[in-house]
Amino acid sequence: MSTETTKETLRAVIEREVESSDGFLRLDPAYVARDWIPAGRRIVVPNDEYDAGERGTIGERWLASTTRADNRVGPSDEGLSYIRLSDGSTVLLRDVVDAAFDVLAGEDYASTHTGLQRLAKIFDYDARVPFHIHPPIEEAVKVGCNSKDEAYYIPPQDYMGPHPETFLGLHRSFEGGHGSDELVDHLKAWNSDSILSLSQAFLQLEEHGFFVPSGVLHAPGTAMTVELQEDSDTLAMLQAVNSGQEISKELLFKDIGASDREQLGEAAILSWIDWSANADPDIFGSLHFTPVEIVNADGVLESWIFCGTSKFSGKRLLLEPGARYVGTEQGVFNLLVWEGTGTVGGVPVVGGEPGSDELLVTRDRAAQGIEYVNTGDTPLRILKFFGPDVNPNSPGGARG
Repeated sequence: MSTETTKETLRAVIEREVESSDGFLRLDPAYVARDWIPAGRRIVVPNDEYDAGERGTIGERWLASTTRADNRVGPSDEGLSYIRLSDGSTVLLRDVVDAAFDVLAGEDYASTHTGLQRLAKIFDYDARVPFHIHPPIEEAVKVGCNSKDEAYYIPPQDYMGPHPETFLGLHRSFEGGHGSDELVDHLKAWNSDSILSLSQAFLQLEEHGFFVPSGVLHAPGTAMTVELQEDSDTLAMLQAVNSGQEISKELLFKDIGASDREQLGEAAILSWIDWSANADPDIFGSLHFTPVEIVNADGVLESWIFCGTSKFSGKRLLLEPGARYVGTEQGVFNLLVWEGTGTVGGVPVVGGEPGSDELLVTRDRAAQGIEYVNTGDTPLRILKFFGPDVNPNSPGGARG
């Protein structure tokens, strides 16, 4: 069977599924293991499945993902989401986007965008994520990757982990690249976590978050975190030891081109660093955010939790028991039910129950208006995720 025939067949399948499901597509959970950091074991994974052998431990769940996890070892579909069809079979979301993106996103959006172009995830670790950086677009394209602006939201949780603080940027003395030799010395030694002494940490708080653009050094803390980012899994690790565990230096060079590595060695990473942003004396004020209220009435609270960039956006919808709310959206989106029980457009959803907590909603269905109902006796918390240019009027859209 030719590729084109396969696409035609898949397109027909999805068109039927979208029609029969009224535009609501269920998604199976996509779990990701890492071998350089221990899992926090707070996401919903059976205890006997956290240990993934050579792959490490499962500490991430990716949501409506068309991005493969760029791990040293792992299955070819690690990190990729599957749509669960009404007959119980599954199809890869990435293949559906390739074959029928206009069915999901509408013809107008599909004519100017090549895919969902964002990645939502939950990460949950028992150690702070090591100090690292994502490349700006001009560096990322050298190795065939995308840049990776990202944002974090800390949902309510019982335990924030042993290190609930996030390191951001560098001390202001590094402005303009001053002191870069000291940073490179830490990378050459590669024997401790002392590079963190060049940065500063901020306490993680529920309902708070940070926007972290490519080029800014950071080390997120151990609070279970919801992240929304550009669709990329590219990075350079700058911390040699984390929570007593040695980190392979290959992670420093993972996405640095061979010629740059050969000619510049550890100093190659300097071209990734936005010195002005990293040494900003008010880096907290520049990158920190809290929810921006949209609706607050009759037991319904909806707020922006990811905004300030045209590359992605996201909302939090909170319904008290018995509350109902009808809302429209401007484009295709995916949602995760964080907690509670209810219906979304008549579709039953249950927070914390993989297979019943994650949906992809087509653009045409989103524009019609969706009724959200809390059918339980506890709050219903829903998180929504949107790709580039879907919400051009979200607050603070001055960032790229």
